Amino acid sequence: MTRANYLQRIGEIEHYFDRTALDAWKKLTGDQPVSGIRATVRRGRDEMRNTLAGWLPQDLSGWRILDAGCGSGVLSLELLARGADVVGIDLSARMISYARQRAADMRAAGSLPQAGSVEFRSGDMLDPALGTFDAVVAMDVLIHYAPEDAKRVLEGLAMRTRRSLLFTLAPSSHLLRAMLMVGKAFPRGDRAPAIYPTHPERLVHQLVQQPHMTGWHAGRTHRISVGFYTSQAMEVVRS
Repeated sequence: MTRANYLQRIGEIEHYFDRTALDAWKKLTGDQPVSGIRATVRRGRDEMRNTLAGWLPQDLSGWRILDAGCGSGVLSLELLARGADVVGIDLSARMISYARQRAADMRAAGSLPQAGSVEFRSGDMLDPALGTFDAVVAMDVLIHYAPEDAKRVLEGLAMRTRRSLLFTLAPSSHLLRAMLMVGKAFPRGDRAPAIYPTHPERLVHQLVQQPHMTGWHAGRTHRISVGFYTSQAMEVVRS
């Protein structure tokens, strides 16, 4: 993945989530009722978020965690509640503004935990200025990158991570491959960024074989399929 290709891809993702999908994602990640496809996606995302969070210790005091692609900040705030110092980063400045407002509302209501801290930033998850972390969580972020690009993003994150990488990938299926081909053939300005199918276990096996990944090995994996939502949780841990 060249730097130019990476910048182009994050520009496409930023455009979609910042200018096209904000209202839809507010509804999806909020408490108001939704129906149809969105309801299944919400259930799937809730289950996935619980899975990834459950792979971390219950007491996260002293842990510094990067929530890469944090969106509206739901996961960041859940990790904060367990004592973590969380940096939530997202390409969409408008989503970050929404996450900050959510945190401010919790603070005003007296429900923001005193332990730990949370900081929401708009920018690139690979920015070295973010510093180092005990763990990185990237839920439904790498699904928007071609497998080789996703692998290189993970390598970059691993260089600044001490303990574990938790992320999701889109498991390959006939339906997902067909949707990808249709999206390429009939592009639309308001279409969501493509989801790239992959073989999650194969990608992780290739990842830990890379020279920069010495000391890392594959951990747990769990696939969640709820209606229109299908994603696979993966864990890579440092020995």
